[in-house]
Amino acid sequence: MIQSAENTYRFHLGRKPYLRTSLLAWVLIVTSLCGAAVCAWLGLAFWPTYSHVFTLYLKWQDALLAILWFISFILVWASVLVARFLFALRAGYRSGMVILEDNSSLTARDLSPKNLASIYWMIGTALSCFLAALVGLVPEILIGWTIHLPHPALVFICTAVAIGLSLAGLAVTLVAGSFIVIGFIGSFSFGRKLGAPQTYKLTNQTVLRIDGFVLTVIYPDKPESMIDLDLLDPEDQPLLLSLLKQRWLGAERAWNPEFGDEIEAALEEAERSAVLI
Repeated sequence: MIQSAENTYRFHLGRKPYLRTSLLAWVLIVTSLCGAAVCAWLGLAFWPTYSHVFTLYLKWQDALLAILWFISFILVWASVLVARFLFALRAGYRSGMVILEDNSSLTARDLSPKNLASIYWMIGTALSCFLAALVGLVPEILIGWTIHLPHPALVFICTAVAIGLSLAGLAVTLVAGSFIVIGFIGSFSFGRKLGAPQTYKLTNQTVLRIDGFVLTVIYPDKPESMIDLDLLDPEDQPLLLSLLKQRWLGAERAWNPEFGDEIEAALEEAERSAVLI
């Protein structure tokens, strides 16, 4: 903790959590970039193995190529988001993860390693939507096979069925594709907010909760922040909780009435952890 000015306290991300999360982030970046390079190389190697003449149906080779290159793209994008979180992590270590100013405002960064899981959950969702879009195009792949059936009647019947199915599958493709576009646009906003500082006024409108040693801050028209207190240095945890308790008592307990019991339990846990250390 650093008291940078009168009644202003900065609580920095602990060194051990910083090193541990940074190492995990770098492993994910390197692994993702290696996976992206492998998929891109496989796509380039697969490109000259078949003809690229335009057809009215979808070739299965094109579908496979699209999967490889899409995986490569989203793994690169995942690396960019992890790098953004790594930048925020360093800022929390150097400039402060929690800043309490004059007991009137609280600035916090959500630097939990769970953010990394959120990134790859989003990437996995994008891949699932892309596969769903391709599943909707499977009937168009079948057209390439039905037109080569040996009997003209079979060609007509099977091709007609495949065309009918392709029209229904097109709806699935359009819906899944729209989810991909919306998710990709939303990922820009997600990346900007990832580990970014959020400042809250400590007024009667502010809602604070402590559950599982995670401090949750809710304020109207502001994004919710969840601060994992275990990421702070053990000696800083009781001080931050004590300062919040003083602010709660100074507000005549009208500020978060049920916050008193939660902060007392958190203080006991923090002091017990400090003693064990």
